[in-house]
Amino acid sequence: MNSDKDLKERARKRAEEKAGFYTHLGVYVAVNVFLIVIWYISLGPGGFPWFIFPLFGWGIGIVAHGIATFYGEAYIDEKAEEEYEKLKKQKS
Repeated sequence: MNSDKDLKERARKRAEEKAGFYTHLGVYVAVNVFLIVIWYISLGPGGFPWFIFPLFGWGIGIVAHGIATFYGEAYIDEKAEEEYEKLKKQKS
């Protein structure tokens, strides 16, 4: 069994990971809005939308970070628990 201290450490780690993701997402949104504004001021709607390259490129990183944050460790914990239960049944 996990002790209360272990659970608190895991909870803190997960909270830090989520905070890191939200910080990353906030910076992504702010920078890309800034790039869109620069594009709009310099070229306007008729110009080539060059901002899509950093938007999509960085967006891939954001999606990967989100998956790792919200599904990575939780998924591993779930699968580890399933394997533990399977092994426990096989042993008995």
